[in-house]
Amino acid sequence: MSPTKNTAPVAVITGAGGGLGAATAELYASRGWAVVAVDLTAPADRAGITGVAADVTDSASLAALADRVRDEHGRLDAVITFAGVLGIGPLGELDPDRVQQVIDVNVMGTVRTVHALFDLLRGSGGRVVLISSETGPQHAMPMNGAYAMSKHAIEAYGDSLRRELMFLGLDVVLVQPGPFRTGMTASILRRFQESTRPGSPFAAMAAVMGELAAGEDDKAADPRILAEAVWTAGTTSRPRHRYAVKWDVSRRVMDWLPVPLVDRALRLALGGKIDAKAAELRRDADAAVTAEDAGARS
Repeated sequence: MSPTKNTAPVAVITGAGGGLGAATAELYASRGWAVVAVDLTAPADRAGITGVAADVTDSASLAALADRVRDEHGRLDAVITFAGVLGIGPLGELDPDRVQQVIDVNVMGTVRTVHALFDLLRGSGGRVVLISSETGPQHAMPMNGAYAMSKHAIEAYGDSLRRELMFLGLDVVLVQPGPFRTGMTASILRRFQESTRPGSPFAAMAAVMGELAAGEDDKAADPRILAEAVWTAGTTSRPRHRYAVKWDVSRRVMDWLPVPLVDRALRLALGGKIDAKAAELRRDADAAVTAEDAGARS
């Protein structure tokens, strides 16, 4: 199939099956772009949006995506990398295979996507928009190590890629979202609750951190705000290197303070809550044993 005559700019958006990626795809399409919305299951086609199934952990799948974009559009003006997964749990217990999966999707998935689409981007003078996180440049917090590792890597990847591609006249932009309302964040409490082993010494910590994260979700921002920021990052003639979008103020302040001071503050702020939750969990466990014994005697 030969490239179409359509001269509309073309964007490939990974992780576009829902949440932030879907909101961004809708915005780009509403403003005249042809959007190739990519996810494990192809998003539904709609005005200006073509859904394509592809797996960012599979180079052959991404090569097929590149071939399709080349055949159907003949150009690529932006690639926007939303595809990603959370990585919650204590690093001392978290299965290394799970850590590897987080890195494979969040980091290597981004690397594979850009690699597969690079020739198309270069041919059109296109732009790379990498979705990082406020976690990317900040010191990592408890129970969030695997995800933080992946986003720190995206920051380094983005800097190096930008300093390479600027000599080819191509822009690379990092977008660093704070908390936004998505299906991923809506399930955050359950994810924390399921992140530890039975009898884990981290169970109380996981419960406390999960409750705090769930509280943050209550004040999370509208995905359309992030979509507008990604629109600016992808289309403005002179983009900034980074766009920080709706960061959590308390985390930003903590990251400005000396690390030893923040560690002491975390011990003070969380230590009592973790001890109280541990006592609560012990009481619940004892009550369950008592009830089981009573049932066995009846």
